[in-house]
Amino acid sequence: MNPTSRTFQSVRNSGTALFMFFINFILQFYSRKVFLDYLGTDVLGLNTTAQNLLQFLNIAELGIGSAVGFTLFKPIHDSDFNTINEILALQKHLYRQVAYLVIAGSVVLMAFFPIIFAKIELPIWYAYGSFSVLLLSAILGYFVNYKQIILTASQNDYLVQLSYKSILMVKLIVQIYAVSHFSNGYTLWLIIEATFAILSSISLHLTTIKKCKYLASVDKTFKELRHQYPEFTIKIKQMFFHQIGGFALQQSSPLIIYAYSTLTTVTLYGNYYMVVLGFISLMGAISNSMGAGVGNLVAEGNKTKIINVFWELFSVRFFIITILCFCAYKLIPSFIVLWIGNEYLLPETTLILLIIILYVQLNRYLISSYLNAYAMTRDIWAPITEAIINIVGSIILGKYWGLNGILSAVILSLVIMVEGWKPIFRGCLITSVNATT
Repeated sequence: MNPTSRTFQSVRNSGTALFMFFINFILQFYSRKVFLDYLGTDVLGLNTTAQNLLQFLNIAELGIGSAVGFTLFKPIHDSDFNTINEILALQKHLYRQVAYLVIAGSVVLMAFFPIIFAKIELPIWYAYGSFSVLLLSAILGYFVNYKQIILTASQNDYLVQLSYKSILMVKLIVQIYAVSHFSNGYTLWLIIEATFAILSSISLHLTTIKKCKYLASVDKTFKELRHQYPEFTIKIKQMFFHQIGGFALQQSSPLIIYAYSTLTTVTLYGNYYMVVLGFISLMGAISNSMGAGVGNLVAEGNKTKIINVFWELFSVRFFIITILCFCAYKLIPSFIVLWIGNEYLLPETTLILLIIILYVQLNRYLISSYLNAYAMTRDIWAPITEAIINIVGSIILGKYWGLNGILSAVILSLVIMVEGWKPIFRGCLITSVNATT
């Protein structure tokens, strides 16, 4: 097989992602078991809540990374290195501004930690410690790791897996040993988290500049670059609204659960969602590495091939998704018992709601790959509507039915927007492709 072909690169990326997924899958679940045994449910619930708060601040990222990704497909296909460097320079300027906003927002947010975490039975420095190390990792992404987008967009995502995620796996192993063998395990956990965040960022940066030797600095100002690529600013504004929808779906639920309940309930939900996320990551390992291939295919411009590949991928994914959801429903309760014990089981109704969410989530990613490849992000009303339905519904239904009410609101937003609107938008995409054939 030709090592420069789209098929070879997709297979290499997917194969590497699958291999890393299974190793990480084992480490993640074993580490959570160890952390539950030695740190307790409150500490894990605290970490989940701190991470969600940070993700809230990361809305400031505005979807810049996504906009850069699909803007790079064409110049990469044409080997237009000058345009690639200019787009990355524009990204650098924007990411610096976002980083300063996130830092400022974090300082303000931490001032309210005594109020936000008033219900916890832990020293308040735990909240500050968890949030600070997670903030460090996020800031490194803005200042150091941002160039990794060129690896993903050029179908070299396997290098991200090997140079970055492999180090994070070593971090987990070290944390497991520290927590289980030392009395001050949580303090060591924080130190290890910060240390490996720096090491992994350095490794990824060196890998990027070694692989992409054409990367160079650009002597143009931010103002000049912004005027040179006006469509880039438009796409960022559109992606901002899609970012809000994604945050509402993934990050708001644990915060609302915590508002109505305790950190223990957040942890129980987190255990189940971690398994569900495992199935999502498995599908991602199989197909998401093909995203750059889809972008390259679209940049090539063969309309017949674009349509044929779409329906082939759609059929295969539907078959795999159905099997994964059935396996998830049958295996998750037994896995939870085997993994951490009977006391961490949730009712079957909660499991069914999570499986429905899993099905819809898995179903949306192929459509997103093609929409991103075509930069079709103009339906900004859709994520706003999805976010409103999600959050307002979670608050109302959560008050009466607790966790199940919150998950029902998530499903309601997904069914209306993903199963209702996205097929219509997909039809518009296919029509536009056929019209230009």
